[in-house]
Order: sequence, then structure tokens, then C-alpha cells
Amino acid sequence: MAAEKLIIYTDGGSRGNPGPAAIGAVVGNKEYSQAIGNTTNNIAEYSAVIFALKKAKQLLTKNKARKTHIELYTDSELLVNQLNAKYKIKDTDLVPLFIEAWNLKQDFASVKFIHVLREKNKLTDRLVNRALDTLGI
Repeated sequence: MAAEKLIIYTDGGSRGNPGPAAIGAVVGNKEYSQAIGNTTNNIAEYSAVIFALKKAKQLLTKNKARKTHIELYTDSELLVNQLNAKYKIKDTDLVPLFIEAWNLKQDFASVKFIHVLREKNKLTDRLVNRALDTLGI
């Protein structure tokens, strides 16, 4: 069986930093959003990546996931550079999230973390804001 490719877009954000936060993800052609409580923008960004990788693994099943190459697009330059081992992690609150994302990455043939400008990530931004709007914030 030939290797598959799956495109994922993620975003996370908070209103206030920290403040009420939410995540948005597009995994293939499926859209997801949810509020995640009060936290920082960076934690929300990591939470979105973790959510999306777990969802991809669930949708693909374990055996197919191992043969799938993931391209994950996000507008968080910090997250991309940390997950691509270009930046050190200075915020200790991000370390367990980094480890979880790194471990999830091992379930796939490959995962490329790619930075995109916010304008190229509008759908996931809308998903984040939709989830925050449901909180009445």
C-alpha cells in the first residue's frame, strides 16, 4: 500500500493572555473546535496540535496512521520552531505539551510542522473564535 498524505491546519487562542481559550483544527476535510478553559495563547496552540494529531490517529486507525505523512500547518511560529527543534523551550508549562506532541508524532510515517501566515489560516481562526463566542466572551 502506498503512503498516504494528510493535511492538517490548527490554531489556538485566548482572549486575554491568559484568558478564556479555544482550539480549532481542520483534519483532512473535517472541522473541529472547542473551548479549553482559561490558559495562554501558547498553551492553546499546543493543545490544538495535540488534539489534531490524536484526531488524525483516531480517524485513520493505528495501522493506516503509521503509513501516513502529515503536513500540519499553523500560524504559531514559536510552536513550529520548537517542534522542529530550532528553538529551545523556555516556558516550563510548555514542556509536557511539547513531549506529548512529540510522542504523538511517532505514530505517523512523518509529521512536518509548517508555519503559515495568519491569512492562510483563517478557517481555523474562525473555528477558535466560534468556540470562544459560545462562551459569551
